[in-house]
Amino acid sequence: MRWPGLGDPRKRRKTIRFLIILLIVGVIVGVSSSVLQGFIGQSDPLKVCINNRDTPYKISATLELYVDGNKATIPANIGFGEKESDDLLKSDCQRSLYTLTADGTIYAEWEEEYPFEIGHFFWIWTNYHEGGFPKKDMLDEKSRILVNGVESPFYVNAPIVQGYHYKAEFTTKEYDESKDADFLPPDL
Repeated sequence: MRWPGLGDPRKRRKTIRFLIILLIVGVIVGVSSSVLQGFIGQSDPLKVCINNRDTPYKISATLELYVDGNKATIPANIGFGEKESDDLLKSDCQRSLYTLTADGTIYAEWEEEYPFEIGHFFWIWTNYHEGGFPKKDMLDEKSRILVNGVESPFYVNAPIVQGYHYKAEFTTKEYDESKDADFLPPDL
């Protein structure tokens, strides 16, 4: 098969030169985009480690988690982990949202006041904790977040406020609601 632009040697040189220029432009755009995103991401409290930063803004709140009506444990040390450093060695990394114990207390800290949301905590848990929180396996339309006992219209975008109590009720996609409402004896 003859490819267009490759039959005549002069056209072939033009086509190959065009493809090389296109490749160079693509590589330049890709590299500059990666560098720019890395530079911008250095000031994003959800993506950087706070180990070597002065973080005077500190808040804490409590969170209860229910999945399919059953209370779930929020593990200790969410937000603490290992991160590839510049010298490609593993180093300890503390994120801006974290837990210290499994009692449901979540902490947030940053260099200045930042509008942390409860969804940010679940994102940190999902991306930076072994096992993670399976948020993508939940039905958003059947799940809800209660803030101090009142359902939040913002759902996972509810802001984290110092001292508030949050209750997250998630329903998984596999959950069978009919077993909660039928009157058959259990395990039949």
